[in-house]
Amino acid sequence: MMTKFLFKHIDNSALIVFRILFGALIFLESIGAIFTGWLRRTLVEPDFTFNFIGFDWLQTLQGDWMYVHYVLMGVCGIFVMLGYKYRLSMLSFTLLWSATYFMQKSSYNNHYYFLMILSAIMVCLPANTYASIDAKFNPIIKRNSMPNWCRWIFIFQLFILYTYASIAKMYPDWLDLSVPELLMKSKKNYVLVGNLLQEKFMHYLIAYGGILFDGLIIPLLLWKRTRKMAFFASIFFHLFNSFIFQVGIFPYLSLAFAVFFFEPKTIQKLFLKQKPLYSEAYLEIPKYASVFKTVFILYFIIQIALPLRHHFIKGDVLWTEEGHRLSWRMMLRSKSGNTSFRVVDKATNAVTQIKLQDYLSKKQIRSVSAKPDVMWQFAQKLKQIYAQKGKDVEVYVRAFVSVNGKPSQQLIDPKVDLANEEWHHFKHHDWILLPNQDENN
Repeated sequence: MMTKFLFKHIDNSALIVFRILFGALIFLESIGAIFTGWLRRTLVEPDFTFNFIGFDWLQTLQGDWMYVHYVLMGVCGIFVMLGYKYRLSMLSFTLLWSATYFMQKSSYNNHYYFLMILSAIMVCLPANTYASIDAKFNPIIKRNSMPNWCRWIFIFQLFILYTYASIAKMYPDWLDLSVPELLMKSKKNYVLVGNLLQEKFMHYLIAYGGILFDGLIIPLLLWKRTRKMAFFASIFFHLFNSFIFQVGIFPYLSLAFAVFFFEPKTIQKLFLKQKPLYSEAYLEIPKYASVFKTVFILYFIIQIALPLRHHFIKGDVLWTEEGHRLSWRMMLRSKSGNTSFRVVDKATNAVTQIKLQDYLSKKQIRSVSAKPDVMWQFAQKLKQIYAQKGKDVEVYVRAFVSVNGKPSQQLIDPKVDLANEEWHHFKHHDWILLPNQDENN
């Protein structure tokens, strides 16, 4: 039954249209990073980046080479849109984007993670079999159909993303409007809508509308009776996010996914009028079907399991950040901190108070002031810097952090030398102090 579901052929109009839209969007994402100054602030100006732990070897290219890196990604986007050397272009973009994702956390965003795994999925899809330069020069690959899994892999992935995003919002600080109110305070100066965003009813709309939208949008798009209504709701929701939160291409990418929910005939008539509509439902079982099913199932088991890992780690993920990334926990909290680093020379016991601005950009200082893993990484970096001067040092951190406007509490044990601590991906670090719950209430 699963074999038939996965490998039954359906019309491929949705995938062809999505490839064109996706190529255009990744082009805009890549070039936009250059012209908005994001690339310069995040990857060019800093002396080093806070990479994902385990990717210490992955640092930014020197000089202006990061601009070349992003221009190449933009070129890949154009090639994907045109369907020119599609597999190579899509694979190249995936590798280039993954590199920039893993090499820095100062601008961490779940949407960047989503774009990485989505790009990897696109490499495997027959998205260049129609309306592409590849099909024009190699007619043998031209097809009007695709296996059913090429549609459902997107739907399953979106369902996981939105469901976890909805569930994550069901916690006191979101439900009592504390977080939406804090998020909107920073938008007070927005033209026309700034004052409106401070109204209590808007905070209710953002808080409970966000939960309902994330939790229901995929089922509503799948059900024919509610599909159009859900699509129009998506337009409003994502354009609101685009304008208010300025989250790059993600709102428009989310809207592009709608092509997989509407009937193929509708997509074909709207976008590919010259393309024959496929309606045979032919079942073509490839030789690698068993291997594919295993990989397919394992992939989604991992996608379901990763966002759950923080439940098996001691402490509240909102405070410790352990298990926060790769978990679709989007715009859930506001954190600020007052953090200082003290370096002690083991040989002389000389103490040096570190001036963060001497080492870090403003964006990096915000991360190192509130996030334990970034604090640990900076301690490792300080140890390396002093080792180059022939000194063996200890690094101690005093960090007082506030979550969602609550009173600040000490986050890091100031008696622990972070420079000589090991990092563990799936367990709690005892030097991350758990908050006093009475002070938080």
